[in-house]
Amino acid sequence: MAAVSMEHGLILAGVLFALGLIGVLVRRNIIFMLMSIEVMLNASGLAFVVAGSNWGTADGQVMFIFILTMAAAEVAVGLALVLQLYRRFKTLDVDAASKMRG
Repeated sequence: MAAVSMEHGLILAGVLFALGLIGVLVRRNIIFMLMSIEVMLNASGLAFVVAGSNWGTADGQVMFIFILTMAAAEVAVGLALVLQLYRRFKTLDVDAASKMRG
């Protein structure tokens, strides 16, 4: 099996992170924003795994497990916010969230 070079892996991670960042900045729909944040988290996890495999340690995989755990927590909190936003305002526009009070 051919190994992927560190440069190619980090370039791919950087492109994925940039696409996620563009998605967060451009979209106003909260579901698309949450999906873009997931892409950004996976890009950072890919960078950790590529760096760990280049150095021959398991640190990259351990960090990726922490990133997956954080992504699962983000999804749970994000879906709760989406449900509350849709119940109150019947829209998923992020600008409507500024009207919510805690």
